[in-house]
Formats: sequence, C-alpha cells, structure tokens
Amino acid sequence: MSLVLNDIIPQLHAEFFGNHPDNSIQNVSIDSRSFQNNKYTLFFCLIGPNNNGHTYINELIEKGVSNFVVSENVESIEGVNFLKVEDTLLALQQFAAFYRKKFTFPIIGITGSNGKTIVKEWLNFLLSPDYNIIRSPKSYNSQVGVPLSVIGINEQHNLGIFEAGISTVNEMQFLEPIIQPTIGILTNIGSAHDEGFENLGQKIKEKLKLFSNVDVLIYNKNKSIDAFLNPNIKTFSWSSSDKSADVLVHHKTTNDKTCLNVTYNKTCFKISIPFSDDASIENVIQCLMVMFHFNYDLDTIQNRLLLLYPIEMRLKVKKGINNTTLIDDSYSSDFQSLKIALDFLENQKQHHKKTLILSDIFQSGLQNDELYSRVSQMVISNKISRVIGVGETISNYKNKFLNGITFATQAEFLAHFESLNFENETILIKGARSFHFEEIVSLLEEKTHETVLEINLNAISHNLNFYKAKLEPETKMMVMVKAFGYGNGGLEIAKLLEYHKVDYLGVAFADEGISLKSNGIQLPIMVLNPESTSFEAIIQHQLEPEIYSLKGLNAFLKIARQKHLKHFPIHIKIDTGMHRLGFDEIHLEELISILKNSKTIQVKSILSHMAT
Repeated sequence: MSLVLNDIIPQLHAEFFGNHPDNSIQNVSIDSRSFQNNKYTLFFCLIGPNNNGHTYINELIEKGVSNFVVSENVESIEGVNFLKVEDTLLALQQFAAFYRKKFTFPIIGITGSNGKTIVKEWLNFLLSPDYNIIRSPKSYNSQVGVPLSVIGINEQHNLGIFEAGISTVNEMQFLEPIIQPTIGILTNIGSAHDEGFENLGQKIKEKLKLFSNVDVLIYNKNKSIDAFLNPNIKTFSWSSSDKSADVLVHHKTTNDKTCLNVTYNKTCFKISIPFSDDASIENVIQCLMVMFHFNYDLDTIQNRLLLLYPIEMRLKVKKGINNTTLIDDSYSSDFQSLKIALDFLENQKQHHKKTLILSDIFQSGLQNDELYSRVSQMVISNKISRVIGVGETISNYKNKFLNGITFATQAEFLAHFESLNFENETILIKGARSFHFEEIVSLLEEKTHETVLEINLNAISHNLNFYKAKLEPETKMMVMVKAFGYGNGGLEIAKLLEYHKVDYLGVAFADEGISLKSNGIQLPIMVLNPESTSFEAIIQHQLEPEIYSLKGLNAFLKIARQKHLKHFPIHIKIDTGMHRLGFDEIHLEELISILKNSKTIQVKSILSHMAT
C-alpha cells in the first residue's frame, strides 16, 4: 500500500485537521497494542461496546503515529493529522472499498453458516501453485475483519479469496462493496446466528447480498436457495440429488476416505478425498467446483485434493520444554497471518525473551528483497530476541535479522536442535505446511505422562462475548479467576481476559492476585477474602480488597493511614441474609460514618451474597 492522505480524505467524506495532507500512508491499524504502528500508519479510532480507540491517541503519538481517523472532538496537536468522520467503522469500510477498486483481478467471495474458513484455506492450498493469492487471515470475516483483510492486497497479487460473516440483517450490504467478489461461493446454511434472523429465508436472502454483482455463483443447489436467487446471476451448481444441477456428485465412504462419483459435462469419473465426515466432503466439493470453473485437468484435481489436510482454525498456546511457552501456527506461512501471529505473541507476554521460528514465506505478493525487509522490520518492532529461519530463501536473507540463525532444511534444523538452547522464552512456530513444522512443535512440547486437561480459550472468548452482548455497554464485568481459574490455569485465562478488556478480575486470596500482578496482569483485581495480615501486600501490589467487617475496615484504615494513602480503592460487602460474610444491618450506621469521614479510601463497589 502506498497512498497519500489527500487521496483518502474525500473517500471518507472527512473533515481534515492538520498541516500535512501529503503524508504517506503504508498501513492501516485499529489496535493500539500492535508493534506495527508507526509514522506511516493511518489509525482508525473505532468505538466498541467496551473500548474506545480515541483514548489511545496520545499513547500512539508517542509510538510515532501521526494520522488518525476520529469521530469525537479532539484537541489539535502539532504535527498530527486528524480526519474527522461521523462513524469510524463506516470510514474504515469506505477506505477498504476505495482501496479494493484499485485492483481488477478475480476475487472469490465466500459466505454461509459453516465451512467458510475451511473452504478458503483449502482453496488457497489448491490454487496457490498457479496464483499469487491474497486471502483473509484466519477467520477475519466480520465488519472489521473484512476491511482489514482487503487492505492487505498489493500489486503482485492476481487472485483474492475473502470470507464474509454476518450475524443479523443489514450487515452484508456493507461487506459486498469491500470484497466486490467476481466469483461467489455459498457454503452450508446452518443454524449459526439463527437468533439474528426472523427465519431461514431471511438469512439466505441476506447472505446472497454478497453475490449481487458476481460473474458466477457456486452453490449446492436446493429449492430454498433457488427461491431467493437473482435470475440474472449466472450459477454453477452441484447436487447429490437434483439432476438439474451442473455437476452431480455421489459419494461412498470407507474408513477415513471417500470416493466421489462425479458427473460433469456428460462425463463420469471418480475422485478420492482423505475425509469421511459430511462437513468436510461438502467443503471439498465446493473447492472441486472452483477447480472446474478454472478449467483444471482431472489429474491435477485428483492429485491436489488427495493432499488436503485438516485446518487448525486458531493459534494454539502450549507448554514447552525448559519453561518455554509455544505458540503453534505450524500450518501457514504468509505475510498477512505473520502480522497477526506476532501481535498474538506480544499479547502473551509470558517471557521477556521471544523467539520466532519461521519458514520461507509464500504468496506474499512481494519480491523477496522487499518481503524479507518488511519481515525484518516487523521482527525489530515486535522486539523478537532471535529469529530461526528454515528454508533456502529465508537463508539467503539471514543478514536482515539481528540474532538470526538459518537452516536450509528442516532436517538441518533438527540436527542442530540441542545446540539452540530453548529455555525461559516464548516461541512462535510459524511455517508453511510443506515444512512439517509440527515435528518441531512435537520436539519443543513438554513431555508428560500425567493426565492433561485441555482448556479451549476460544470457547472462553465465545462465552465472554455472549454475556457481553447481553449487557448494556456501560455495565462493567468482573470475571472470577480465583483458585487459579478454578483449576484451569489462572494466569493464562487472566491474560486472555485482559486481552478482551474485561473490567475486573476476582480472586479469593491476596496470594492469587499477587501472582497475577507479578506476571504482568494490569487489570484491577478484587480480593474477595483478604486476611488482615495480607493488607500490606495488597497495598503494595495495588490489589483491591473486599471489606466485610468493622474489624477488617479499621485494620485496613490503620495501615493505609500509616502509608498516607488517598482514595485507595476498596469494595464493601453487605450481609443481606445469607450470613456468610458482610456488614450486618446493625453496623451500617457506623460504617457509613467512617466512610464519610475518610479520604484514605474510596468505595468502588458495594456487593452482597443474595440470601435467596
């Protein structure tokens, strides 16, 4: 990307405040935590239910950012440009649509209830030997994720694959102008997000809006979808039962493989695929249809489909040998997803030392000199302690990495494994599938014969967002991580919750809160059962005690006054009949008197265990 602010301002219908409308823009950001923010960044200050990008402007200016898209009134700052708009999310989408129009190569747009990310990743694998592909990283398919994905296009790409997800009506109308697909794929329509639509018909109608202007739509033919199709759109359909479809597919499954019996262009043939479940079979057929559309020969289709593999949908955090933490992203190596993985690495903050194990990068759309220069800059920005490169290409650019070590092959890396001394560090393992980095992950994983409880952090994120959606934006949320996250790993869960910007964490005892603070957790932490002997440590580590008796209150006040504290946050617990902990009704008058006459403490909340 190489744009000038002057070209962007009219596209966003923005009011310009600043002195440098000729500033060069090379990247776009919405995350203040990203190490890729710099003087060439255009930062969109998005406002969400629990976060406001405008609050990070001063912090970002210190990092060198000088170009902001805002919707709130901000004070003029010397050397800083502000583009004022009505809605910063809409402005981000308008920017992406403007940027998308600069490119004319084919774009595949994918939507549906299930299978979008799988189909996208498999198509990338199947078509990448012949195309320079830009695709949505991971599952970036939302109102924010789609524009960020499209903004990754550059002049070297010649095929795009983007997915679009919606959860209710009137969302797809914003995504279609951003993706502007020329080829459409409608995947399985299931029950996901049913609550956002009146009925199945409304959901189908909304999904189909992505394909308003496509040259061809690929889909599994059925009457429910046909009822809402625009008759002017050319379709390329498949079916297992409807003989009017363009392609007929029947299948027979044995063990973990499936044989597809395909009839296309009055010709019958068989194709073997390495999956047996219905969802994977349907997703493979969608990919097969695209290969038919691109006129691939049968031998190429068969050979490539046999190599398809299960997709890891998320970055995985694992415990490694010698007190290391592993971030496993061993199935993809492209420039867009590297940015996301590096930001994810930074958000872990498990260890001061950070190592990146990286294979040759494919499908960047950049010449190698420029690609590895950019990778080098990202490594420097993210303060990576050392880079271990694997592959002939990355080995040629070893000198671009401070503390860089390279190996031409994985076999060479494995031969030198013992001498690399992995310990007390966080290790991001990121490699293209052909490098089989899962073998490196296996070597680095901590070996144990104990029973392992695996916690799905994505499920925790899903549950958190579910409950957030039920609350008013101004309602704060405290999440309990006491008893070490109820045995599920308090620190790991706390880091995830901090990333999602919950308001408070709750622990039972001071030691738990101290442990979290000592490991870098910045969120406010309430201690629910503080003993008077722990008050000194609570104050030292900026924890917030729950006070539930006059004895405890007076003990805390005594220490707080000795330390000359002012407005130290505490939480008052009232006994409303359960008779566990809390001030009794007879003590309330004295409690109120003490609180009114003390500037040493500040009551942040009042709480109770309900009696019934």
